[in-house]
Amino acid sequence: MQQSEIMQRVIGILTEALEMKRQVRENPDADVVLSGAVSALLAETLPRISLPRDATAQETMEIITAALGPAILTLANCFSYAFVHLAEVHDESRPAVPTADVLRSLSLRFAQHDEA
Repeated sequence: MQQSEIMQRVIGILTEALEMKRQVRENPDADVVLSGAVSALLAETLPRISLPRDATAQETMEIITAALGPAILTLANCFSYAFVHLAEVHDESRPAVPTADVLRSLSLRFAQHDEA
């Protein structure tokens, strides 16, 4: 799969997540149906891995890491690129609420949740 196609799929996943959040806000009691876009993207981008029957745990880890690493890095880069682009647009249009502040607030919210 080409990186441009992965990027388009990532944008679709992010758009779907935004729409689901909007739907939940508007109708908190409604069931949200996932499209399976994330699972489909993973199935199409992650390689199949064959392990030797006699592979040790260490060898298995090394084979899996070598096989999955590049695909996971590509996915992470695509999600990061989309986020950074959104953050730049946000910061240009709403300089009073910088993205970094939003991220800090979000991080604190999750830290407090973990403490509870």
